[in-house]
Amino acid sequence: MQRFIIKGQKPLSGEIKVNGAKNAALKFLSAALLSADKWTLSNIPQIEDIFTLAKLIQSLGVNLSYDKDAFSVHAIQDPKTDLNPDLAIKLRASVLLTGPLIARCGHVFLPYPGGCAIGQRPIDIFLKGFSSLGVKIKAKNNGYVLTTSSLRGNKFFFPQVSVTATETLMMAACLARGKTLLWNAACEPEIPFLADFLNQCGAKIKGAGTPFIEIEGVSRINGGDIAMMSDRIEMGTFAVLAVACGNNTIKIINCQPEHAQSLWLKLKEAGAKIKLGPDWVEVQHANNIRAVDLKTQEYPGFATDLQAPFCVLMTRARGVSLIHETIFESRLFYTDILNHMGARIIMADPHRAIVVGPTQLCGQKIISPDIRAGIALLIAGLMAKGETIIENIYQIDRGYEKIEERLRGLGADIKRVS
Repeated sequence: MQRFIIKGQKPLSGEIKVNGAKNAALKFLSAALLSADKWTLSNIPQIEDIFTLAKLIQSLGVNLSYDKDAFSVHAIQDPKTDLNPDLAIKLRASVLLTGPLIARCGHVFLPYPGGCAIGQRPIDIFLKGFSSLGVKIKAKNNGYVLTTSSLRGNKFFFPQVSVTATETLMMAACLARGKTLLWNAACEPEIPFLADFLNQCGAKIKGAGTPFIEIEGVSRINGGDIAMMSDRIEMGTFAVLAVACGNNTIKIINCQPEHAQSLWLKLKEAGAKIKLGPDWVEVQHANNIRAVDLKTQEYPGFATDLQAPFCVLMTRARGVSLIHETIFESRLFYTDILNHMGARIIMADPHRAIVVGPTQLCGQKIISPDIRAGIALLIAGLMAKGETIIENIYQIDRGYEKIEERLRGLGADIKRVS
């Protein structure tokens, strides 16, 4: 097992680059199975979740190869349709493969997907959506068998907004007979980005990026080449880090600032000085942070994946802030670890935490519980007095490429050890 050792309170400054978006790359790797032609995908982050999905796709008999951040996916033959349970249980994104596989092959065995333990993440929305397209579903062992002779377009209303379900059903509907209407769809930027490329490859999708998506089924999807958009969650994480630990100015490059308007609003409300460019963000260190309340929401609201880093920042803020997590009911449990480091956080209920600041965090030996809480605890370690040891950093590696090397470029004292 590897761990991070961090010596905190080192002033950070300089420039850091945002990598390709994890939440786009996972969808594109899955969508490539819609086509018998080759897809070439570049600017793919080199992270554990990507490598796990790549192994899962290869286990289906698909030709997949990669060199650094460039992936080639060529499902020239019909893929196998039983997902490997040992791989599927490692990441939630395994469910994405069901859309392309059921559309192309008419059969899928879906083991219960894994991922971060951040609360109830049922797949009933996926199953109801597939059923509306003519898929028969049967529970079997530790998963589900999905079969259909032919997908047929239909209307489907999402009972709750779901990014992954929106993308999965959108991919499946590309090869369905007739028209599919998806209502109450998610609007995250990764969705129109995927839809635009699918349209370049022969799909007929309208309305992606709005709550109402219309898909006219086609007979085939062609191949193509594309570079991934930048990761808005990584951009936001670096911005929070810059406010919390920066000594002068930290410039975040290769990013799309328009994808995080709610974050800039909250950081400025807290007293941060932020300058936005077309593909960069400059964040100046702030000595006096004001406490502000936060409520996570679906896009374009405040992203749930940025809630934990922002909560860590609020331990530096003067006053009392309320962190309201509306998406996942178990996503605030990392606050116990922050309290162990010296924070004063009171859990009002599973969805709300009260942060009383400012407090001085002190280095401790801690364990990363999931991807986003893990990076938040890393920020806490950089803020803390003394030495912090973070174990189970596989969880951080799932979402952030070589994070210790990139942070050392800003002046952080962090190293990875076995």
